[in-house]
Amino acid sequence: MVSHRRNRRMRAARIRGLLLSYRDILVLAVCAAGLLAAWLVYGVTGTGDHGAPAAGEPTAIVLSGQLPDPLGRAEAPATGTPAPVAAPAPTAPPAVPLADGGAAAAQPAVSYPAASAPQRLTYPAAGMDVVVRPLEPESLDAESHSIVPPETMDGYWLTPFGTPGAGSTNTTYVIGHSWEGLDAPFNHLSSAAAAGDELTVATAAGTMTYTVESVTTYTKATLKDSPIWTVAPNRLVLISCYTEDPWGKNVAVVASPVPGR
Repeated sequence: MVSHRRNRRMRAARIRGLLLSYRDILVLAVCAAGLLAAWLVYGVTGTGDHGAPAAGEPTAIVLSGQLPDPLGRAEAPATGTPAPVAAPAPTAPPAVPLADGGAAAAQPAVSYPAASAPQRLTYPAAGMDVVVRPLEPESLDAESHSIVPPETMDGYWLTPFGTPGAGSTNTTYVIGHSWEGLDAPFNHLSSAAAAGDELTVATAAGTMTYTVESVTTYTKATLKDSPIWTVAPNRLVLISCYTEDPWGKNVAVVASPVPGR
């Protein structure tokens, strides 16, 4: 009898251990309701945290003046607002054309009045303002560079050589006498001419300005073989007797044209 009751108590204890109490069931019900509510709120409406964008979707860019969304979302720009465009790179200046070998191409030649016979020579620093007349010496005199001008105070342009102006192929030579006992214009080449002086030659086509490069004296014997007879287009050479030794020496003034004048 006692043993039978004990078995009945043990079986009852095992059955009660397998069953949940009302309190346990209530806790489980509350948890299930909470999970269901969470699923309904976050799973169905989709308002939870966003993950990384799927492949092929644009990533969000925060524009200047905008703040990021608290949930990590980027606010889309207003409709019609263009996206910022990078400024174009500055354009480099055009390259200077180069000649063969990489050197800078030569600049255009300076323009001069068309080559024309000289008509007047003005040399302020030497006190000269003279008429220039053409002189065509005998061919032998021109070849030997032994030319004697007419006995006047004018200047004489040697026509077989160069003509001043565009198209010149040789030096322009103007010669004249120095006079003893008279204040002749060509006398001043011996006493007043100096390197750096400027002088002008007027022609029918215009006026050319020259700068004196050198003033040199030569003996009568060496003048005819001096460098002044070297071919040099548009160079100007003035020749007269040297006043301190008019019978033994000559003075030669060499000048070059001033570009653009």
